[in-house]
Amino acid sequence: MPTIWYAAQEPRRLAQFWSDLVGDDLAIPLRFFPIDEPRPGPNLAHLHLTSESQEHQDRTVARALELGAHHLDVGQKPEEGHIVLADPEGNEFCVIEPGNNYLAGTGFVGELSCDGSRATGLFYSAALGWPLVWDQNEETAIQSPQGGMKIAWGGPPQAPRLRPDRVLLEIEADPDRLLTLGATYENGEWSDPDGTRFRLTSRY
Repeated sequence: MPTIWYAAQEPRRLAQFWSDLVGDDLAIPLRFFPIDEPRPGPNLAHLHLTSESQEHQDRTVARALELGAHHLDVGQKPEEGHIVLADPEGNEFCVIEPGNNYLAGTGFVGELSCDGSRATGLFYSAALGWPLVWDQNEETAIQSPQGGMKIAWGGPPQAPRLRPDRVLLEIEADPDRLLTLGATYENGEWSDPDGTRFRLTSRY
């Protein structure tokens, strides 16, 4: 099972925000680590929260704002049903409109949406042993065979890779196999085929 790591200037505060907002409804754990550097730009990954009804979406947004989130304008159109927010440290997330079939059955925390290529989606599918559940127009998504939260990559165009990374995936895999799948290892850091850094836990 992978883990999602968030860099935070106040890890305890951010962990409390997400715990209060989503509770235990996490198919993939969230963890937080301290960092002093400010965010270099928009994150390369963000969470999607699902809604059972319009009332549920409204309630989730209100609760997030109460806990310290704020609305965020990323160019979304008024007719789009999802609500874009940022957590207390500016990390983007979306509260998806009800009736979204793509995220049906995933749980309240439905998806980690990542900037990345189809090659990287295939890389993580092979590394984790999770099947592709979406593969169209260079966009890919994977999901555990047991269901739950998806991880998706949006295809081109891709944003520049900036450091420090604020959202990191941690996976458990054989390092040698990852290299054959397209990962790189330089200066003590692992990167996927797009050059996005990730963490590795190895028991091999």
